[in-house]
Amino acid sequence: MTDPKNPRSAVGVSAASSIPGSNRERYSRHLLLPGFGEVGQRRLSGSRVLVVGLGGLGSPVAMYLAASGVGELLLADFDAVDLSNLQRQLLHTTDRVGQSKVGSALTALIALNPTISLVPVKGALHADRLAELAGRVDLICDCSDNFATRDAVNAACVAAGIPLVSGAAIRTEGQIACFSGRRGEPCYRCLYPDLGDGAETCEREGVLAPLVGIIGSMQAAEAVKILAGLGEPLFGRLLLLDALTMEWRRLGIPADPACPVCADPSRTG
Repeated sequence: MTDPKNPRSAVGVSAASSIPGSNRERYSRHLLLPGFGEVGQRRLSGSRVLVVGLGGLGSPVAMYLAASGVGELLLADFDAVDLSNLQRQLLHTTDRVGQSKVGSALTALIALNPTISLVPVKGALHADRLAELAGRVDLICDCSDNFATRDAVNAACVAAGIPLVSGAAIRTEGQIACFSGRRGEPCYRCLYPDLGDGAETCEREGVLAPLVGIIGSMQAAEAVKILAGLGEPLFGRLLLLDALTMEWRRLGIPADPACPVCADPSRTG
């Protein structure tokens, strides 16, 4: 049964499906979890997720989703591995500097879990391509580092009606939020109606290495919860972390009835 608060909580469930013996051991700690168990694991194995960005946030997201047994991961990044990435981007290694991040990620994730499907998505993600990809997946994890990409990913999620798990980190501050993708419910543009020029980047401002691990791991946890129908995802809520004090703030995100992306046309004059 689908949880009404969780728009994708029954994804991938088949009464006839079962978990093969080898995977029962691999996922045994999930199978022991109350409220998760075999049904939750089957939901994960039937799910498809697009990870946008394979850097500091994308590294833990992709690694935990692969390890958790998400059936298919689409891995998107246009960049190559640079030595400066290795302070925080744990998908990549020194011997893979110069390789594409997608290729480097495939190497790492195949070694981690060869039982899942990995789909490389190379090149820039223009609007048409994002729309096509959003139509193929159940959820998108946005691990990008600029407002233009986040805005485009958000629009694709709303158009496809799929959840978005959004994370960001810079200097010593991080944030995570989830959006249902439903019309009339808050989206990323409701949170940031004025996207600005995106001038603040980790390349210019720096970032504390473990911070991206914290935020990315939380993104992975929210994605697993949504896909498996577990707990209460952060839909319409924003968590903010100050890593210097380890203090969290939690804020509600109101839907903007005039939002150009998610406003429900049936509720407007």
